[in-house]
Amino acid sequence: MNAPTLPLTDQPRPDSIIAWCADGPVTRDQFLADVAQCAALFPPGGHVLNSCSDRYHFLVGLAAAAVSGRVSLLPPNLTPETVARLAAEHPDLVCIHDGADAIDGLPGLGMPPRAAVGAGGLSVPQIPVNQIISHVYTSGSTGVPGTHLKTWGSLVVNGLAEARRLGAAGHVLVGTVPAQHMYGFESTVLMCLHGGAALWHGRPFYPADIAAALAAVPRPRALITTPFHLRALLDAEVAVPPLDFILSATAPLSEALARRAETTLGAPLLEIYGCTETGQLASRRSTATRAWELLGTVRLAAAGDGHAAHGGHVDGLVRLSDVLETVDETHFILHGRDADLINIAGKRTSLAYLNEQLTGVPGVADGAFLMPDEEPDDHVTRLRAAVVAPGLTAKDVLDALRQRIDPVFLPRPLIFVDRLPRNAASKLPRAELLALFASAAGGGGR
Repeated sequence: MNAPTLPLTDQPRPDSIIAWCADGPVTRDQFLADVAQCAALFPPGGHVLNSCSDRYHFLVGLAAAAVSGRVSLLPPNLTPETVARLAAEHPDLVCIHDGADAIDGLPGLGMPPRAAVGAGGLSVPQIPVNQIISHVYTSGSTGVPGTHLKTWGSLVVNGLAEARRLGAAGHVLVGTVPAQHMYGFESTVLMCLHGGAALWHGRPFYPADIAAALAAVPRPRALITTPFHLRALLDAEVAVPPLDFILSATAPLSEALARRAETTLGAPLLEIYGCTETGQLASRRSTATRAWELLGTVRLAAAGDGHAAHGGHVDGLVRLSDVLETVDETHFILHGRDADLINIAGKRTSLAYLNEQLTGVPGVADGAFLMPDEEPDDHVTRLRAAVVAPGLTAKDVLDALRQRIDPVFLPRPLIFVDRLPRNAASKLPRAELLALFASAAGGGGR
């Protein structure tokens, strides 16, 4: 018996808009023609590394791989070490790219120009629900990235659940996060394939570019971003066109920043909670409640001294690395990651809370605490922190922190840097932070 299938996209009409590019809207039929053309041009191989920086090109490459039975690899970065590891694991690996994003040593396909679209509607390809579409990887913030397989059926359910929760149908989504990252993949790509949204092809980073991208698309429109990008946008005080909602993820969002964003930008701000292993799991409006509401039919179950997610788009029972407190069947309170919880001299806190207090100090543009590696039992643990704070001194920052946190958590040392080594999703891999402190100890920081 043939496996059940689902369509490549649920965009309802040939002229439905699935994307906006610099030269205007892209219809469903144009997208389908581009996908067919790209799929026919792939060199031999069953695994595809999609390095396209243009979000529409990424969408076409992903869809072309899916309809031709290939698997898209979406690693957290494209360092030579990561590429070499993926190539060793998948000798048939080919790279689809925008040109500048070609990867040396891999067979490649540059994204071709737009395909010609004939008269009459094109048929929408059907894809088996059990077909593996992508390998996604943990960020590597705590070690070597882990691989997780995503099937077509789970991805469709995932996109639909988020789109329904956000009311995203008909909205144009402008994302500051890369499509290759799980959050960007779900919230700027899947909701356009299934969920009725359309994506903006670019990935603006700087505040002026974000404002320009939003101005380039019609309403209703939404900004898909991170706390880091959001704060930079607000601090820049650039004129931002009216928004219909804002979505944030990848790091904890303080209530103060959420309220500031809603007041300044005049739109509701929602957060998404999830992880690479499961995909997105819940959402909340940060200014209204501490409780998170599970998406669709996703549910939580007790698992030892923690919790696991199951149901909906989650395959099996997946243990979560966060400390949760269930409120009822569909709501919970998030207390932080196991790895983020800190106990020094019998006093407890979390790295997320400390980072929130640090970045809340007036004049601090960015900052992060670091818990050092395990030390001998007779050694007093000292937290470290790096800060981007032009115009402030260490005394200024420490005096402000004394008003916000227990003295036992004050960082020693506190280093000043020009920028933190955030990746494209604005996360701070632990290895990069450790290297930053090592450099500062050797005279590389001030």
